[in-house]
Amino acid sequence: MNTVFFKKHILFFIITIIPVVGYGQQTFVDTNHTTVFNNALKLYNNKAYGNAEKKFNSFIHNTPYNSKLKSDAFYYEAMCAIKLNKTDADKKVLDFISENPTSNKKNKAIFNVANYYFANKRAAYALKWYQKVNLDLLSNENIKELNYKVGYCLLVTKNYTLAKERFILLINDAKYGNDSRYYYGYIAYKLEDYGIAESTLKEIENNETYKQEISYYLLDINFKAGNFKRCVLIGLELIKEAKRKDQSEISKIIGESYFNLKKYSEAIPFLKNYKGKKGKWNNTDFYQLGYAYYKQNDFESAVNNFNKIIDEQNSISQNAYYHLGECYLNLDKKTEALNAFKSAAEMNFDKKIKEDAALNYVKLSYEEGNPFKSVAHVLQDYLKEYPKSKAYEEVNKLVVSSYIHQQDYKGALEFLSKKKSKENITLSLEVSLYRGIKLFNQNKIKEAIPFFEFSSKAENIAIQEKAKFWLAESYYRLNNFNESLTKFKSLRESLTNKKSEFKLIDYNIGYNNFKLKQYKEASVAFNLFLKKDSINNSLNDDALVRLGDCYFAIKNYKESIKSYQKVVTKNGESADYAQYQIGLIYGFTGDNNAKIKALTNVINKYQISSLKDDALFQLGVTYTTLKENTKAQQAYNRLIEKHSSSIFIPKALVRQGLLYYNNNQPDKALKSFKKVTSQYSNSPDAFEAVANARNIYIDKGNLDEYVNWIRTLKFINITNSDLDNTAFAVAEKKYFESKDGNDIIKNLTDYVNAYPDGIHRLKANYYLADILFKVKEFKKAISYYEVVVDEEQNEYSEDSLSKLTQIYLQDNKFDQALPYLDRLEQEAYSKENLIYAQSNLMKGYFETKAYDFAIEYAKKILLRDKIDSALELDAKTIIAKSSLKKEDFYTAEEYFLEVERNAKGELKAEALYYNAFFKHQQKDYTASNKVIQKLIEKYSAYKYWAVKSYVIMGKNYYRLKDVYQATFVLENIIKNFKQFEDIIAEAQTELDSIKEKEAKINNSITTKDKN
Repeated sequence: MNTVFFKKHILFFIITIIPVVGYGQQTFVDTNHTTVFNNALKLYNNKAYGNAEKKFNSFIHNTPYNSKLKSDAFYYEAMCAIKLNKTDADKKVLDFISENPTSNKKNKAIFNVANYYFANKRAAYALKWYQKVNLDLLSNENIKELNYKVGYCLLVTKNYTLAKERFILLINDAKYGNDSRYYYGYIAYKLEDYGIAESTLKEIENNETYKQEISYYLLDINFKAGNFKRCVLIGLELIKEAKRKDQSEISKIIGESYFNLKKYSEAIPFLKNYKGKKGKWNNTDFYQLGYAYYKQNDFESAVNNFNKIIDEQNSISQNAYYHLGECYLNLDKKTEALNAFKSAAEMNFDKKIKEDAALNYVKLSYEEGNPFKSVAHVLQDYLKEYPKSKAYEEVNKLVVSSYIHQQDYKGALEFLSKKKSKENITLSLEVSLYRGIKLFNQNKIKEAIPFFEFSSKAENIAIQEKAKFWLAESYYRLNNFNESLTKFKSLRESLTNKKSEFKLIDYNIGYNNFKLKQYKEASVAFNLFLKKDSINNSLNDDALVRLGDCYFAIKNYKESIKSYQKVVTKNGESADYAQYQIGLIYGFTGDNNAKIKALTNVINKYQISSLKDDALFQLGVTYTTLKENTKAQQAYNRLIEKHSSSIFIPKALVRQGLLYYNNNQPDKALKSFKKVTSQYSNSPDAFEAVANARNIYIDKGNLDEYVNWIRTLKFINITNSDLDNTAFAVAEKKYFESKDGNDIIKNLTDYVNAYPDGIHRLKANYYLADILFKVKEFKKAISYYEVVVDEEQNEYSEDSLSKLTQIYLQDNKFDQALPYLDRLEQEAYSKENLIYAQSNLMKGYFETKAYDFAIEYAKKILLRDKIDSALELDAKTIIAKSSLKKEDFYTAEEYFLEVERNAKGELKAEALYYNAFFKHQQKDYTASNKVIQKLIEKYSAYKYWAVKSYVIMGKNYYRLKDVYQATFVLENIIKNFKQFEDIIAEAQTELDSIKEKEAKINNSITTKDKN
């Protein structure tokens, strides 16, 4: 049996069972426990706290009854835990106090747990326990210790006033005096009681413990008291011995002191040496360094600091932006200056700066343009806000010219109408002319006329004559040729102006007469035009062609040939047409050999000509006349082989058949005639082919075969032909003679319904579609045009295809239009329809996102000789935009630059935007901004592209390290252009990104909480 275990149990038994006989044994136990307690206490007093704690713990667990010694052991065990800074020390003390509320060591325990928390830097907990200490039970030294520690805890928890009351009690104490004096002075410094702070800290400024800190506080105190000269002296000495981590703050105070003494040159190196709070500056820091550079005329460096001031509105930022504007002006960056002055003018902290900035802002807006608001409105806003400004009259005069500069003639007229002065009325007459011309260029001819009529009343002869010219031109565009002719003739009689546009008067008079079929008068006008100095080779060529047409119409063939020949000789526009007309004239005059030569030239000299099939057909006819049948057949064969979509093919086949018939080759003739009836059954030539074939069958005596064949032809109805012909004759007569559109439509509809497969089905459907188109019943016309175009190519199919596509295109139904446009391109006889088809195929494919096809057709158009400049521009635009969609940026950039050279209005603005876009992509940010400035200056009326380009400008500025300009631009986009949601979203994303990056170096910037 375990001897110890046995002894313990015997002892327990004696104590509990037989207490009356245990007196002597109990004394022994107490003695033994006292020895254990004393040994533990000895270890505690010798600071062997670890061993002492174990002994006290053993004593507590081996003492089976409560006693004073056991209570003391609990106390000392807790004190050992405190001395050893154990994590459960506070709990042990709390347990001791809880279990021994009457112990004489309770107060000391509370004091010690407070010290425990103090040692563990838990000031708030320490204060709580110090407040529970009974000061009456503490020694004087303990009371001083408590006051010192309580003061320090109050200081740490920023209870400066209460902390002062504790430290002042100890300020002369031998042990705590210096520390208390330091803390007392520091608290006065923090409470901005600089007099007491300075006097207190000076008493211990040579104390090695606090010397460095005290010197800094004294430096800062002098700074805050405005003793800047003394600051400089103290700071320059202090920075020599300061630790590296302290040099930044000292440099800042020295730099600001020099700054306040207006010694900007001396301030700069110290302001630059400041590292900021946690590595960040704030807007004031950037302002001071920027202003110091500004005062040294180092505008580039000043800008580099001022432009980092963002995201705050206060007097500092207003001042900074005003001086930033001045710096930009000195660096000849007017657009950037405009933005800075705008920011300063929108703040109310300094009224003088606000007004001066506003004036600079409006002047720069007038000079450079304004992306956010029309310049005229900017000027008018200034006049409203500063009616007593010395610059009022100067700004007022700029309003109308700004409207004109921005091509906002409507706005100018509205402004002028507010005050009916003589000067304003005179200006209105001039501006009305510009307004009219702008509307004319937008093809709003009817809207333009009233403005031209108003301007034509101007006293200024130049304005008056221009208005009359454009008025006459407007009537021509509206097909009112009589009115146009009258006005042009009237203007010519009184004209004083010799400018180039007026040299077109005779040309325009000629065209009006030509349209009115007054060919003699037209020829006189065209001759007068051609006698003047050449204005435009293209117009000269056109005038010569029209002059030839006039002479042709009045049968003055000699003069007609002369005119046409001039175009042919210099290979001018429509030279192939002129050559063809010469051939026709020789035919009319009986000179068939000359006709053949001219027609052969059309075929061989002109690589691209829509008249080659015409010429081949005429050659066949001419050779037939000359009875050179072999050559005639060769001409017809070449026509059929080379021009499979020509409308002359059925005619050529009929004539070939007649040649074969006359040459006693009936089988070949019959083959030609049958080819016409099978492939071109809807052409008038089919009926002629049937008639000629009938003669062959009669010659052969084979009428049954003829009848069997004729029954296979749907367009021949033997039984109803007379009725059919009669019904159509009535309808056709109405079509050509009646002026009542409804009457025409009724008769043609009756015929189509009665004879859906009649002899004249094709012609009737075409006539009906045509009249419906003329009365603008476009939807009704569609089905009738479709009947025509669904048949083989015929004499009506080209016009039907053209009109049908026009109907679909005006409703933007590109999918329906494209197949018909494709056919029109293949079958077009006239050059105009061919170009019309190709240009609309180009646009249609672009709109339906078939970009490869759009580019293909655009290039087709560009390969044509002498195309209209507007169409050329359209083609280049389509290539540019399609390439952009395909991310072929090289081609897109190439063509957008081409577009930019020739475009006007909104397209010019768009092209400039992409110019800036590509330069940004290529990291040429300065050049990109210059393009955008041009766009804003001249084309800001086209808001979408101006605003979209401004986002690029914001990005450019940030890449150029101009944070202010970047954020200014983006913030103003977001603020002013809510209507452009896609642009706003892009601007906001860029702005958030910039602020997030800049917040890493600037304390004044706030960013969105991403949580």
